[in-house]
Amino acid sequence: MTFVIKKKVSVIIPSYNEEKNISFLIEQINETLSHTNYDYELIFVDDGSSDNTLNEIKFNAQLHANVFYIELSKNFGKDHALKAGIAMAQGDAVITMDADMQHPPHLILKMLKYWENGYDIIYTYRQNSNPHAKGYQKATSKLFYKGINMLSDIKLENGTADFRLMDEKVVKQLKLIDEYEIFFRGIVKWAGYKQIGIPYTPSKRHTGEASYSFFKLVKLAVGSIMAFSARPLYLVAGIGLFFSAMAILYIPYVLFSYFAGYAVSGWASVLATIAFFGGLQLLVLGIIGVYVGKIFMQSKHRPNYIIRSTNLLSIKNINNDFIGV
Repeated sequence: MTFVIKKKVSVIIPSYNEEKNISFLIEQINETLSHTNYDYELIFVDDGSSDNTLNEIKFNAQLHANVFYIELSKNFGKDHALKAGIAMAQGDAVITMDADMQHPPHLILKMLKYWENGYDIIYTYRQNSNPHAKGYQKATSKLFYKGINMLSDIKLENGTADFRLMDEKVVKQLKLIDEYEIFFRGIVKWAGYKQIGIPYTPSKRHTGEASYSFFKLVKLAVGSIMAFSARPLYLVAGIGLFFSAMAILYIPYVLFSYFAGYAVSGWASVLATIAFFGGLQLLVLGIIGVYVGKIFMQSKHRPNYIIRSTNLLSIKNINNDFIGV
């Protein structure tokens, strides 16, 4: 008798206030994968939810032997929740996706087919703008991808999502990355390997509203750009050099006016110039300050997340203490 060892797929799902989506998502994923030749596990990472999300996950974990949970001690952010799940995944392939059903589970089958054909990373990107997003979300999304492609050393398709499949050799390398502020969409692109993108149109959220506010999106954009490039520093240095050159060209005009007996008038323009350069200096110092702040936080070597509880036996210690990673 010949025994065939099935490949295992780990599905990582960061969850923040998604109590009404959990059971429906599990049902949809089971419907997609139950008829395949893969073993699979669903790892939900509760990122400090304030609703009944964790209890919903625990309830489903009792019903399904392949459903697991990781409870973080507070809200650490989506990328850190992803890192927590990836660190515990044991699959031959790891899939990351959102819990709100905007990432269609049926695309997993297409990802698996590309994976079996030799691709190491299969990621998704929006073919068109999200029809279910608000106006400011669409605008900030476009600005985000234009900004990161222009100012960083990586290139992302417009609307690149956290819905992706990664081979275990990619995941092994990602587990070694120790960055305080991690941006997985950029890290996965930066990692290289054999990659292919799948265009998709986001589905409507099953329930609830998007948790990202305008200011969170701006913070994400600034942090992501500065995580992958020092170009903003070069840019402000170039601006400073340009205006310094302009100031030098102003000197001949001042000397000519003085020796020709013309009064150098215009206090308003002088004040405007001072105000402009003062603001420019503050901008430059602010950009430098953000980089210094990142260095400062990285030097502390604080964990990216703290696990409060889990039903993954492989990471429970005998004292049931909190686990910092």
